[in-house]
Amino acid sequence: MPSRPVTPPSRVARRALLPMLVASLMAGQVQAADLLTITRDALDNNADLAAARSDTDSVEAGRDVERGDLLPQVNASGQVAHNEQFESQSSAFSAGSTPSDDRYNSASLTLEASQVLYDAVNSAELEQADRQIDQQTYQLAATEQQVLIDVASAYFDILRAHEILEARRAQERAIGRQLEQAREQFDVGLIAVTEVEEAQASYDQSRADRISAESDLQVAFEALERLTGKRYDSIESLEDAMPVTPPEPSKRDAWIDLAMENNPLVLAQQAGVEVSRSGVDVSKAQRLPVVNAFANYQYADSDNDTLEGEDSSAQVGVKLSVPIYTGGRTSAGIRQSTYALESSQYNFEAQRRDTIQQVRSLYTQVTNDVATVEARAQAIVSNQSALDATRAGYEVGTRNIVDVLNAEQNLYDAIANHADARYDYVINLLTLRQQSGTLDVDAIEEVNGWLDENQSVSFTLPEEGRYEQALDIGEPPRPDA
Repeated sequence: MPSRPVTPPSRVARRALLPMLVASLMAGQVQAADLLTITRDALDNNADLAAARSDTDSVEAGRDVERGDLLPQVNASGQVAHNEQFESQSSAFSAGSTPSDDRYNSASLTLEASQVLYDAVNSAELEQADRQIDQQTYQLAATEQQVLIDVASAYFDILRAHEILEARRAQERAIGRQLEQAREQFDVGLIAVTEVEEAQASYDQSRADRISAESDLQVAFEALERLTGKRYDSIESLEDAMPVTPPEPSKRDAWIDLAMENNPLVLAQQAGVEVSRSGVDVSKAQRLPVVNAFANYQYADSDNDTLEGEDSSAQVGVKLSVPIYTGGRTSAGIRQSTYALESSQYNFEAQRRDTIQQVRSLYTQVTNDVATVEARAQAIVSNQSALDATRAGYEVGTRNIVDVLNAEQNLYDAIANHADARYDYVINLLTLRQQSGTLDVDAIEEVNGWLDENQSVSFTLPEEGRYEQALDIGEPPRPDA
């Protein structure tokens, strides 16, 4: 059943907890790039997609190559030579004849034209080339869809890493303040050194988590640059109230039907079966005769003193060539192409099954993601309440500092988990559309409408030492026992 768009309460909590961080990560005066703009950059500049387009052009040119064998063929050849005869036999009956010229120049010219009247091999190869174009066209469509999902995944991985970094930095600040409070209480003898050590250990872990999150954000930006060949200073953020609804159509079988009709990988494998079937036809055609019409003209002349005039001739006719025995080559070729056909049929079935399984899994994941996003949002509220209660208990002495630190950890883990759930939903939804063959620029544009142009994310690291100063705790020394 459809759910209403979710306005996560986590954002309210994060705004209260992370005011300094949000301001530091907002893009400045530079206009942030959105998903649609970056997608178009990828379609224009992605190297894998450019290679696939060149492959398609190459396959289309291959059809022209095969067609050329069925069109008229015209050849011309010529020869110019200097001839010398060093010795020659003479006859006793030619004693009074004029000696032959033993040095002379000669020239010849041949023009020949032919036209295939019947050639089953070339005809079958042309048919196979057409089937290869169909297959390559589907492969190109699959590559385009893969670029779309790769760009979308990289884009939302940046936003995911940014929100997790927000949580980790806020966690570090909160635990840093808790550590400072513990040190002050230890100095006046209100708590034992073990509680300071617990706070120090939690702070060290939160600092390590923050450093790791910063690295993840940088890597995510670099992954997007690889896909488009461009560097982006900032990108637009996802709206708080993005629609989180079950996939439409609402029936899983309807998505499977879409995939069988539209998934380019399935269609490419299906076209591959036809390519292999054409290959069998090519092999069988090797047994059939070839009929060609031909015409030629030959001209020859020399400056030999014993010869007078020019030599020329012309022919017009039909040539028939029938293969009688090829040493078993034709039969072996038929067996080879038949096995290739069987292999392509199995590959098609494997792709069909894999696609069905992927669609079923993704449909289930997207459906579960809807509930997960809502549950994660509620978990933030619950953990915030638990943290408030734990802090109150700590103030009156019913809870210790370990309880407070654990509650702090649980809250920021809940915030990070909610970010994961939101972006899992978006990416899984787009991947479902990819598997069903319905992912296109229009689908990307629809998701692009979920972005908030007034909020953006950029990758900036604080100058060395500045972050610790912002925490107002520096690097706290460990207290003496």
